[in-house]
Amino acid sequence: HSPESTAEITSGDLTVSVNYCQPSVKERNIFGELIPFGQVWRTGANEATIIKFNKDVTIDGKSLAAGEYSLWTIPTEGNWSVIFNSATGQWGTMYDAETDVIKVNASATQTAESTELFTISFVDVDTAGVNMNLKWDKTLVTLPIE
Repeated sequence: HSPESTAEITSGDLTVSVNYCQPSVKERNIFGELIPFGQVWRTGANEATIIKFNKDVTIDGKSLAAGEYSLWTIPTEGNWSVIFNSATGQWGTMYDAETDVIKVNASATQTAESTELFTISFVDVDTAGVNMNLKWDKTLVTLPIE
């Protein structure tokens, strides 16, 4: 019901990949109701979402070493918190703040059209980095990665 998906980009010498599951809107009110504002969300469905970087990166001015992390978010009506956590392989409700590596901010905007399946995608910005987009229902979250 929440299919597995992968988003990947190579830009210059940076490769980023994300493995996640895609829940559907199914005529539900998503952010603020199904996914409460101000609470940690697994950023997808089923198992914790996994993001991999082949080299060290900078996100929101914070350094993150090359490697594999679980990806968590805290949605709000404006900016979201995006959390990179060193624990991987767990079910998506098994979040442990003790293993957080960094927590950064990302802008959230409302879109005119609804996206039925939760989607993570990348946009090549320039040779210095990429934007990771999280899109579901009428919300678009953009996180620059350098």
